[in-house]
This record gives sequence, C-alpha cells and structure tokens, in this order.
Amino acid sequence: MLQIAATELEKEESRRETEKQSYLTEHCPPLHIPGSMAEVQELCQQLHAKINVAEEEKYDMEVKVQKSTKELEDMNQKLFDLRGKFKRPPLRRVRMSADAMLKALLGSKHKVCMDLRANLKQVKKEETEKERDLRDVGDWRKNIEEKSGMEGRKKMFESES
Repeated sequence: MLQIAATELEKEESRRETEKQSYLTEHCPPLHIPGSMAEVQELCQQLHAKINVAEEEKYDMEVKVQKSTKELEDMNQKLFDLRGKFKRPPLRRVRMSADAMLKALLGSKHKVCMDLRANLKQVKKEETEKERDLRDVGDWRKNIEEKSGMEGRKKMFESES
C-alpha cells in the first residue's frame, strides 16, 4: 500500500514538473541579449509592456478575490440570520448630537433640526412642607459658627437656663 502511494506521489511530482516546464516555455521565451543600444531599448520597452499586462491581471485577480470574500461574508451573515443566532458586534461609544445623527442618516440634503427640549412642558415645582421647614431652619453651618468658641458656649448656657 505504501509502495503504491509512493509511486503515485512520484508520478504526481513528475507531472507537475512537466506542466511547469511547458508553462515556462509557453509564457517565457528564452532571453537573448542584443548587442546594439537600440535593440536593448526595444527589449526594455517590450518587458515593460509585459509587466503592465501582468500588473493588470494581478489587479483583476485581487478585485475578484475581494468580491468573493465580500460574498462569503454576506452569505455567512445570511446563514446566521437564518439560524437565529446573532453575533453582537462590539459597540463603541459615539458622542454625537441628534442633529448630527440625523444628518448622517438622511444625508446632507435634508436639513432637520431636532431640539428635544423645545417640545417639553414647563412644570412648576410645588414646594412641600419638608422643603419649607428645611429652608426656615437655615444653614446648619451658620449655627455651628455661631456656637463655636466661648461666646457660642455662653449663648448655649444662657439659652438653656
């Protein structure tokens, strides 16, 4: 069994080598360096043209790869949606006003001003009895300052008796 696998690997390797050689002979003809300057310049121009073609092919392949990866991501997202398992994205805190958010969502064509506080009712605060009592008592700091020192103690004794 191992001998059969080894022979198959050798055959595969020799087949790859022959394919490589045939590709190189087809796409890369043997290089001959000419003797005159004009011929060298013409050769350089031909090489630059081939490089440009290769770069265009490379760019096209990259675009195809990007397109296919985007399609794969979309398919994966649809798959998650169908399964019902949602992957929560990490959220970032964004400091943005409501006007800026609407402008970002609707675009610069729509001029929407959204003042949330303008539509609120003015509510007068009713004073409760506790608040009145606290206000009448006054600030506790003043009482402490008055009672501090000897004069304050005198007042305390005088008021008690």
